[in-house]
Amino acid sequence: MKKQKTGHVDTFCADHAPPPELWPVRDWTGIPELAYPDEMNCAAELLDSVIESGRGERIVFRHPDGEWSYRQLYEKANRIAAVLREDLGLVPGNRVLLRGPNNPMMAACWFGVLKAGGVVVCTMPLLRERELKWVADKAEISLALTDTRFADECEAAFRLRSDGSERTGARVIHFNSDAHFSLEPRMRTKRPAFTNHVTSADDTAIIAFTSGTTGEGKGTMHSHRDIMAITDCFPRYVLDPSEDDLFCGSPPLAFTYALGGLMLFPMRFGASSLLLEQATPPHLVKAIAEHKPTVCFTAPTAYRAMSGMLAENDVSSLRKCVSAGETLPLSVFESWQKATGLKIIDGIGATEMLHIFISASGDDIRPGSTGRVVPGYQARVVDEDGRDVPDGRVGRLAVRGPTGCRYLDNIEQQKKYVVDGWNLTGDSYKRDKDGYFWYQARTDDMIISGGYNIAGPEVENVLLEHEAVLECAVVGEPDEQRGNIVKAFVVVRPGHSGTEKLAKELQDFVKARIAPYKYPRAVEFSEALPRTSTGKLQRYRLRQ
Repeated sequence: MKKQKTGHVDTFCADHAPPPELWPVRDWTGIPELAYPDEMNCAAELLDSVIESGRGERIVFRHPDGEWSYRQLYEKANRIAAVLREDLGLVPGNRVLLRGPNNPMMAACWFGVLKAGGVVVCTMPLLRERELKWVADKAEISLALTDTRFADECEAAFRLRSDGSERTGARVIHFNSDAHFSLEPRMRTKRPAFTNHVTSADDTAIIAFTSGTTGEGKGTMHSHRDIMAITDCFPRYVLDPSEDDLFCGSPPLAFTYALGGLMLFPMRFGASSLLLEQATPPHLVKAIAEHKPTVCFTAPTAYRAMSGMLAENDVSSLRKCVSAGETLPLSVFESWQKATGLKIIDGIGATEMLHIFISASGDDIRPGSTGRVVPGYQARVVDEDGRDVPDGRVGRLAVRGPTGCRYLDNIEQQKKYVVDGWNLTGDSYKRDKDGYFWYQARTDDMIISGGYNIAGPEVENVLLEHEAVLECAVVGEPDEQRGNIVKAFVVVRPGHSGTEKLAKELQDFVKARIAPYKYPRAVEFSEALPRTSTGKLQRYRLRQ
């Protein structure tokens, strides 16, 4: 096989990608926009092109304290790229961890890393030290750019690896700070122009981490070509935005859902985005009333919650609302439409696929259905042997297109997700005769709660560290507000009692060690856990 051309000097990503025979089939012929050049830096395509077209003074980001133009973002990203290359010694292909809430400097760092030829590894500010260590270990990261307000756990994670050994040469640089060694003072010594590093379209641009059923984060690698492909499929053919739109939403930029919906999609069309550091439903609905955005990206739980807040908050500026991250209940769709007159655009995507590949908008929406295949993609419903099932019958969702799953150094998971060139998303669906896909259930042990993917085994591993826990199992329990909640079944050690006090202690124990949204909202103490004769845990019995 011909060796792939690369602009990376550090070839870590290529060296730790799955072998090509395990890659999904990727098709760039589905729509004409996917015909990208072989050499391409997506930062230049999304940002520099706006400047070159004479639109640099247009607003790219609004935030509670002001606004940035495309030119301001361009110049700041260029200065950051220069700092990375000239001061911090970044070698093209090096991974750089980003940590912080949704704000313009976080976005500028994202573009700066790519302009310098680096690989972005964006993390949520909710992650704790042990989770950050895992990400840094897995992607072999030695440089982090962090919002100064979220630096403590990042610095702790970069001192030592998970095995206790020293992380040699690791550096953590603060931004949104004027401290002497922070990013901003360094940026002021650099010119506002920078010659972008020449990358191959197939060089890895980002590694997005997602929780898995094994409890360990899985890194999904996406190229510069992939980044551009998602901007030219769902938004172009389903969402159909204009340059006058102002986007808003709740998920953090570390989620690929937000990366597309709050940054890449608006920028591809010369539009603007409202970046909110606090975007819980009460904050989001108030921001909509104040800033008058026109497009919203959030999860069904947020639409459900905001539906009850509309008497005090005017959201009439919205013209399009997108939902993803978990299945959209028909009741939420109907209540939001009744309250606002807007049909929510449902969609299914995956971190492995980068963004939405099935959706529908406007008159094409069928309430309760996820939609039809987004142009550029193909989708099937298959049985356990990979054969198509008849329309109307439930099966496994298989999809392929311009993007696809490439796990970082995880052959076993790669073999499960990609079969015969198709990506198996872990969702059960049925398709009707008109090509609409109808969600049925998850096919693995992932718990989707409030738009977050939560791996039950990860929560179990933390609970088992508590001295009172002998055994435990974590499953999802249906919940009207969040879709599902995390529920833990716990067997206590001799000498301990399953009391409300211990339940609260276990919840706090989990919150202190991993992201708080993962903690078990329900704890039930059991004498024993149901197992098969061979000792395997029967989670389905706990769900029942």
